[in-house]
Amino acid sequence: MAYIVKSAVRELLKGMRASDDFFKALDAVVAASCKKAIERAKGNGRKTLRGIDL
Repeated sequence: MAYIVKSAVRELLKGMRASDDFFKALDAVVAASCKKAIERAKGNGRKTLRGIDL
């Protein structure tokens, strides 16, 4: 499952090119960050994720 929008990332890259493996790696980073944030929020007794959880 893809978590990022490639067109939005390409817009952010401003003229740089990105290979498919870049997008796969970025998806993995996003997924890992979210999982870590979920565990931190749960550990603090919350169901709402906050920026500090990242």
